Amino acid sequence: MDPTPSTAADSTAMESSRDRTPLGALGVAERTQADATPVEERDVVFDCQQVGVRYSGTRALRDVDLKIHSNAVTALIGPSGCGKSTFLRCLNRMNDLIPGAAVDGQIFYHGEELYQPQVDAIEVRKRIGMVFQKPNPFPKSIYDNIAFGPRVLGMKKDLDERIEQTLRRAALWDEVKDRLKEGALGLSGGQQQRLCIARALAVEPDVILMDEPCSALDPISTSAIEDLMLSLTNDYTVVIVTHNMQQAARVADMTAFFSVDQGETGTRCGVLIEVDRTERIFTNPAHERTEAYVTGRFG
Repeated sequence: MDPTPSTAADSTAMESSRDRTPLGALGVAERTQADATPVEERDVVFDCQQVGVRYSGTRALRDVDLKIHSNAVTALIGPSGCGKSTFLRCLNRMNDLIPGAAVDGQIFYHGEELYQPQVDAIEVRKRIGMVFQKPNPFPKSIYDNIAFGPRVLGMKKDLDERIEQTLRRAALWDEVKDRLKEGALGLSGGQQQRLCIARALAVEPDVILMDEPCSALDPISTSAIEDLMLSLTNDYTVVIVTHNMQQAARVADMTAFFSVDQGETGTRCGVLIEVDRTERIFTNPAHERTEAYVTGRFG
């Protein structure tokens, strides 16, 4: 893991920083929600209890307690190497695919423990879709990219209608409706990322996980993806990993700050420091380490 300072400035400096309303320039603002219910009062989609991950026996993440609520964007922020992406992959069991990875603790998804032996990991990944940092469309047509998942899962009824609706949800239909048989690799980077989001939506998931979905995109494409994230919360729960604190401030309802501590064998180990409403994380965090990170004193 990348070395990251783990001590914050003293409490006096912290109070002084708060007087400046830290990160007010990031654009934290109230956003219109389709669901007016406070986020904390919505259904719990994921209830993570003492979640940790080891890679080949080395602890990479420990003791994460976190609830993720429905129809909201939850952002995971923190310095490089703090376990954000590792934790994200726990939510749809993608760490199962990494040799030597072992997950401990419990993750309840709508009340059902995800890591019970009888739970089908393929079904988990159908319900909990993933969009990666770099757009990864298949070397197929735009149409076949969206149709791939439904065909594999036997969801072939009204396929043309499904593809149109999915592309509309991904705010891509008007741009590609006359090019559906053309190769997806001919799309721009931003279009490819929206296509990958559409591909995830095509199998009717409940949750969309996004691992730094805008890190390789230009500002215009980033803005389009952020608008899409906000619109998706009408129907989906969204969890994103981002290094861009401005992005978290713009799109997230809840923000979880991860950092790094010394692990059992002296190696660096990711820990969850704080989770709260986004505006509180950026303007009045409860922990000094959060304050130090969001004001740029470390990270």
